[in-house]
Amino acid sequence: MKPAELSAHLGQQVALSEWIEITQERINAFADATGDHQFIHVDAEGAAAGPFGAPIAHGFLTLSLLAGEFSVRGGAVSIEGGRMTVNYGLNRVRFISPVRVGRRLRNRAVLQSADHGEGHVQITVLNTIEIEGEERPAATAESVFRVYL
Repeated sequence: MKPAELSAHLGQQVALSEWIEITQERINAFADATGDHQFIHVDAEGAAAGPFGAPIAHGFLTLSLLAGEFSVRGGAVSIEGGRMTVNYGLNRVRFISPVRVGRRLRNRAVLQSADHGEGHVQITVLNTIEIEGEERPAATAESVFRVYL
C-alpha cells in the first residue's frame, strides 16, 4: 500500500503469512546459533518427560520468524516506494503457548500506527503468531519498523 494510505488501515489486518512447519532440525540449528541447548528444546526423551510432553521451539525462535520467514512468506506489511525496511524495535512480547515439534505457525499482522517522518514512515504492527489447529497463539509481539522512502 502507499504510505499516504496507511492511516486508513489502522486497526486492520494488513498481512497474513503462509504456514511454516517447526522442525526439530530448525530448533537444533537455533540452539546451536544461540547456545541455548535446554533439554525441552533438543532432547526428545527428556522433553517427553517434561512439562510439555514433547520438544518445543524456543520462544525466541518463534519471535525471530518475524524478521525472516514470515516476512518472506507474506506476513509483513508491504509499503509502495519503500527503499529499505529496518527493524526499529519491539514494544511488547508475550510467549503464550508452547510450539511443539511438527506444528505449523503463521503470522497475522494488524497495523497499529503509522508515523510519517522526513524520508521515512515508522509503523507499529501487532503480530499474532498462530499455531495451526490451536485456539491460543504461540506469541504476540508489537513490532516497530522504519520504512525509508
